[in-house]
Amino acid sequence: MKRAFVRFALFATFASGAFAHEMRPAYLELRETKAETYDVLWKVPGRGDNLRLGLYVEFPADCENVTEPRGTMINNALTERWSLQRAGGLTGATIRIAGLSATMTDVLVRLERLDGTTQITRLTPSAPSFLVEAAPRALDVARTYSVLGVDHILTGIDHLLFVLALLIITGGGWRLVKTVTAFTISHSVTLTAATLGWVHIPTPPVEAVIALSIVFVAAEIVRQRRGIEGFTARAPWVVAFSFGLIHGLGFAGGLREAGLPGGHIPTALLFFSIGVETGHFLFIGLVLSLIDLVRRINIPFLRYAELVPPYAIGSIAMFWAIQRTLSFFTF
Repeated sequence: MKRAFVRFALFATFASGAFAHEMRPAYLELRETKAETYDVLWKVPGRGDNLRLGLYVEFPADCENVTEPRGTMINNALTERWSLQRAGGLTGATIRIAGLSATMTDVLVRLERLDGTTQITRLTPSAPSFLVEAAPRALDVARTYSVLGVDHILTGIDHLLFVLALLIITGGGWRLVKTVTAFTISHSVTLTAATLGWVHIPTPPVEAVIALSIVFVAAEIVRQRRGIEGFTARAPWVVAFSFGLIHGLGFAGGLREAGLPGGHIPTALLFFSIGVETGHFLFIGLVLSLIDLVRRINIPFLRYAELVPPYAIGSIAMFWAIQRTLSFFTF
C-alpha cells in the first residue's frame, strides 16, 4: 500500500504540466547546392490558430538571400524555404536561433555539403548557436539522436503513464522485466517500420489509441485491486507487446516531427531508439528507487490511497483520448 502513495506522488509530479508531446523540436536544414550557395529549410512548431513559436534563424551579416523565404502552415508547423549565398561558404560561420533561449524546445540542425558529408547538431535554449565545421565529427549523430530520444520519452507524458501503469499492475520483479522487454521489442518493430516508410498511419488516430491503451491498463489495475484478475494481470507482457506496436508509431511520429529527410532516418533511427530506451530505464529506475525509499516509512493513511493512482492515470488518459478523437473533426 505504500507503493500506491509513491506512484501517486510520482504521477502528480509528471502530470502537473498536463500535456503530452508538446515539446516538439524545430528543424533547420542547410543543403549546399553549389559553391557558396545553400538551400534553407526552416520548420518551426506551431501554437494553433496559424501561430508559430517566435524562433528565427540568424545567419552572418554578409549572407545574402538569393530567393525570399516562402512559408506555409501545415500540420501545426510553419515551413519556410529560401536560398542564400555567402562568399567563401558557411564554413567557420556561426549560425544562431533567435528566441530559442526563451523557449523549452530544441532545434535539430542538418547541414549537407556538396561532397555529400553532413554536420548534425542539436541546439538548446542554453546553447542556441553553432559553428559550421569544415568536416563532420563521427560521434555527432550518436550524441544528437540519443539525446533526442531521451528528451522525447521524458517529455512524452502519455508514454510514461503507460509504463507507470505497467509497473503498478506487475508489482515489479521478473514480471516487470518480461513486460518491459516485450514493450521494447514491439515498439522497436513499428518505430523501424514507420520511420523507414514501410508503414503509413496518420498521427491523430495513433495518439488517440495510445491514450486508450493507458485507460485500458488503468481499468485493469482497478479490477485487480477489487480482486478480479483481468487479462493484463495474468499476462501483462502480452498486453505490453500489443500496445507497444502502437506506441512505436508514436515514437516514430516524434522523430518525423523533427523534419528529418528520409535519406537520413536509417542512421538516426538506431541512436534515437537507444535514447528512448535510456529514457525508459531512467524513469523505471526513479520509480523503483522511490518505492524502496517509501517502504522504509510507516504512513498509516496509505492503505486508503490504493485506488487513487489508477483512477488519476485513467482520468487523464481518457481526457486525452476524447481530446484527440475530437481533433479528427477539426477543420
